[in-house]
Amino acid sequence: MTPFLTLSRLIDKISTGVGKLTMWLILATTLISAGNALVRKIFNVSSNGLLEIQWYLFAAVFMLGAGYGFLRNSHVRIDFISTKLTDRTRNQIDVIGIVFILFPFCIIMFNLGWPFFLQAFNSGEMSQNAGGLIRWPAYVLIPAGFALLMLQAVSELIKRIAFLTGQGPDVLSSEENKSDEQKHLEELEAQTARLLAGDK
Repeated sequence: MTPFLTLSRLIDKISTGVGKLTMWLILATTLISAGNALVRKIFNVSSNGLLEIQWYLFAAVFMLGAGYGFLRNSHVRIDFISTKLTDRTRNQIDVIGIVFILFPFCIIMFNLGWPFFLQAFNSGEMSQNAGGLIRWPAYVLIPAGFALLMLQAVSELIKRIAFLTGQGPDVLSSEENKSDEQKHLEELEAQTARLLAGDK
């Protein structure tokens, strides 16, 4: 299991690096959007290229950041149900979900997105808007994003199996990996328990 855990740590480093990059893309998107709005209002000048780069970057944040979101356990969970389950059950459900839902979905999306990107790249497809951008950088985000998500899914699967076989920690119960919603729910439950104890 040790070589697999080493692979998992390597994948986590890649996802963390890409995640940090997407944070800078959010800043770039914000600055371009604000600059474009100011130029349009002050000088009555606009650029379709600048408008399109905003949604290119916005798409990059979501597509490339999905793997990092999975690493940080910030994706949507039904917390009021998952917090009632045992640690083993939560991990078993994750293993089933990763193998039978996430892997096939990522493979399908990659296989659909890659030819779409290649066609745009080979044809030099351009935006239909005057001064618009080439399209393939936006299209390549689809296969790239799902490839990164699937790579992180491999890491998460290794970690779940390591826990279930007693060879690793439960990353789902790790405080730093809990989602904000899960932390908030636990805080509310603790407050409720204190109030109920006070009533007694």
